[in-house]
Amino acid sequence: MARVELRQLRYFVAVADELNFGRAAERLRIAGPSLSQQIKALERDLGVRLFDRDRRSVSLTPAGAALLPDTRALLARADDLKRRAGRLSGSESVRLGYVNWLPPDLTSRTAAVAQVHVDAWVAPSHTQAARVADGSLDLAVCWVRTEDLDRLGVRARLLGADRLHAVARGGDSRDVPVVAARDTDVLIDDDLTSWASWNVYAEELAQATGARTVRISDGAITGPAFFDHVRRCRRPVLNSPKGQLTPLPPDLVRREIVTPKPYWTWSLVWRQNEDRAGVLAAVDALCDGVGDVGIHAPDAWLPADDPHALTG
Repeated sequence: MARVELRQLRYFVAVADELNFGRAAERLRIAGPSLSQQIKALERDLGVRLFDRDRRSVSLTPAGAALLPDTRALLARADDLKRRAGRLSGSESVRLGYVNWLPPDLTSRTAAVAQVHVDAWVAPSHTQAARVADGSLDLAVCWVRTEDLDRLGVRARLLGADRLHAVARGGDSRDVPVVAARDTDVLIDDDLTSWASWNVYAEELAQATGARTVRISDGAITGPAFFDHVRRCRRPVLNSPKGQLTPLPPDLVRREIVTPKPYWTWSLVWRQNEDRAGVLAAVDALCDGVGDVGIHAPDAWLPADDPHALTG
């Protein structure tokens, strides 16, 4: 029998609980096609079919139903092993910084292996990565480039991703048409202290897709002033990761970007020479089961220097 991974077993349980691949993929924060491929790989490795599925329904096969209790028990024992290892290691303190996004289950994932303290200083991605490199933080959730890894002496694993959208004039949110990336405007701010990472991302997106860059100097990549720029621009304006969930004024609408669909990745970053058990255990706990979250779909776009563009 081929090697079976714990994450594949977690995928099996999630699909068995939901009996719906879409809901299970959302729960696991991975792309639906990736989840389907992992289940097929697990069925191939086990030599049995776990689910009967068609376009309308998903159900456990007799073999899947028989294996499910043992799978749950095995995962429970694995989780218990993590908890016991954490107690033996003393659950050392780990300092984590972020920009504006954290996994919603961060505490539950790491409680058994480390005492993770989220740093109160919310700073841009390049600042948080540099703080990991100089030892001010043990971990950070931020956007990094491949060139940053060697330059700063850090490692990175994919933790999450935001599919970016555009904001445009127009107060009717019904039947809003999609917009091609080449037909959007991308704001680039002169303030490199705050927006260095965003500017790199935005400039490469513009070069790759034909989107138009708009230079600003008022810090309005996000916030109320961003909406003023949208009103002045004749084309939809790409929204930054910090603005994805901000409620829109009634005169503006959100528009989906296609051909291609831009993604912003969130990496978990730690030092290359890190050897503390608690930090490394926190890395494993946070990244366990994280799939490609859509970034490897055929119509997805990432900067070429994103470390996850090829490796996931």
